[in-house]
Amino acid sequence: MPEATNRIRVLLAEDDDNARSLMSDLLGSLGHTVVAEVSTGREAYERAKDVVPDVVLLDVHMPDGSGIEAAERITETIPGVAVVLFSGDQSLTLSDHEVTATSAIAFLPKPAPPRVLDSTIRLAASRAKELIAARKDAATAKQALENRKTIERAKGILMRRTGSSEQEAYRILQRTSQDRSVPMVEIARAVLASEPGQQQEKT
Repeated sequence: MPEATNRIRVLLAEDDDNARSLMSDLLGSLGHTVVAEVSTGREAYERAKDVVPDVVLLDVHMPDGSGIEAAERITETIPGVAVVLFSGDQSLTLSDHEVTATSAIAFLPKPAPPRVLDSTIRLAASRAKELIAARKDAATAKQALENRKTIERAKGILMRRTGSSEQEAYRILQRTSQDRSVPMVEIARAVLASEPGQQQEKT
C-alpha cells in the first residue's frame, strides 16, 4: 500500500532514444510510473494535457520546441503539474525569466544519480501539491470574505425593513437558512435580490 501511495506518475521528455529508455527503466526501478515518453517539446505539452502527470521530466534541449518552451506552456495550462528540467550541458544556466515562466522546481544534470533523481521527483510532486492546496485555501478564504460581506449587507436590509437589531436580523437569516436547508449566504443573496437596485451591485 505505501508503495502505491508514493508512486509518482512521470512524463519523460528526452530526444535521445537510448537515454530515454535508460531513464524510463531507472524511474520504474525507483518505484515511479512513466505514463508517457516523448521526444520533442511539442509532444511533451500535448501528452501532458492528455495524461496530466504528477511530474514532467524535461530535457532542456529538445527539437521541435525547446524544453523551456514546453515547460512554460505546461505551467500556463496544466495546474498542479511539477516541472523538473535536466540537461547534459553542465555549463547551462537558466535566466530569471526562464525560472519564473517554467516554474521549474529543480534543474538536474544529466545523467543524475538515481538517489538525487528520486528525491528530486518526490520533492517536486510534493511541492506541486502544496502549491495547489495553498491556491485552494486562498480561494476559499476569498469566498468566505465575499459571503460575509453579502450576509452583512442582507442584515442591514432586514434591520431597516423590520426595525430589528443586528442580532435579530442575523437570527432571521439563520432560521430561514435552517428551515430551507440552504446555506445562509443563499438566503442573504435572496434578500439582496429582493431589494430594488441591489442586484447590480458588486460585493
